[in-house]
Amino acid sequence: MHHDSTTDIETLTADIREALASGEHVQETVHRLTLKAMHARHVDPDSLRRIITAVMQGVHDGATQHLLHTANQAQAAKTQITAAIAGLDTALAGFAQASKLAIEEAAGQARKYSDTELSRTRSDLEGLENLFLDTLHHTASTAQGLIADILHDLGKHARNNGTAVGFQLKETLATLAQQVAAVGHAQLETGVTLAQKTAEFVGKFASGVLSGIKDRNHH
Repeated sequence: MHHDSTTDIETLTADIREALASGEHVQETVHRLTLKAMHARHVDPDSLRRIITAVMQGVHDGATQHLLHTANQAQAAKTQITAAIAGLDTALAGFAQASKLAIEEAAGQARKYSDTELSRTRSDLEGLENLFLDTLHHTASTAQGLIADILHDLGKHARNNGTAVGFQLKETLATLAQQVAAVGHAQLETGVTLAQKTAEFVGKFASGVLSGIKDRNHH
């Protein structure tokens, strides 16, 4: 089925905006919608960038809308935006975790993905945390007033204290390195691509069949 990706992305932004404007279950909703978007498309750095940008746009617009209808604006906005960014962060961590599970599953069957695919996946994943932080920074720079302040603070906090996706990437990249180093001749190449298998695990996280990363900073 051919997805019209522009419509998908616009829908994602609108759904995220709605979640923030309503203020209900923001973190869970952003988390789930991001995973669903990653599951629906062939994920490469370009589509990841588009997804992250769409989510951030929705967060910005929804928070702006929410501010207009809230008495205790500053606190409410901070709570909502913090939850939304955590939802995005853990969804990206879920994607990194899905890659790790896909690699481990193949290793468990004494199979491995092609070295070409493993090294491409590694370079895609290596840039993922920066992609998240850069988009957060960019959104903060284009925002105004209170929302800009909150986003800048969150960006600073993420850079100083690390992110859920950053933590997960360390594990995933270590697993990837083991697979690249694995003795090739004893292992048959798998029939499916790593991207397909990763998408399968992302889908399981999105639908709640598998529970993925929980936000480490969740109090």
